[in-house]
Amino acid sequence: MRVTGLILAMSMLASCTEGGFGDFSSFGDPASTVADTASRGDYFPNDQLIVTAKTQFQNGHYGKAHTSSKRAVEVASNDPQALLIYAASLDRLRRFDQADVAYRKLQPIIGNRIEFHNNYGYSQLLRGNLQLARKHFLIAYEMDPANETVANNLELLRNSSTYQRRSRGDLQGI
Repeated sequence: MRVTGLILAMSMLASCTEGGFGDFSSFGDPASTVADTASRGDYFPNDQLIVTAKTQFQNGHYGKAHTSSKRAVEVASNDPQALLIYAASLDRLRRFDQADVAYRKLQPIIGNRIEFHNNYGYSQLLRGNLQLARKHFLIAYEMDPANETVANNLELLRNSSTYQRRSRGDLQGI
């Protein structure tokens, strides 16, 4: 009797989904409708992936920003905006080894620009490399002293130098 009831319940559940009993997803749709079917060769007529990545990054969703920016880099591997947001999201996820690869690829593309020095300086700040962070922030500041983001990062660096977990040896030369 229990077996018959169990079989009846399973068949009712299976008839409620399009793809059968094993086609469930956490969104209530069939798994096939939420699967990522895009390939590396897909064409994106606009900056949809970059816009999504920037929005996710600004909202503090660094994992989602990483996913979107990674796709943008796969589609256009030499796009400076895609590489910048990709490296920044990796920094926030503390994947510095992968971020370094993106920064090495980015530097020859955009050259000596404020965006590069500011982002790379912030990356070094997150790692605790205060001297290198200061060097890059100052380069960006010399390019545009009125840049509010660079000024804020220099202030953040100044405040980081008094953070109680740093040893005196880390602060020499700042």
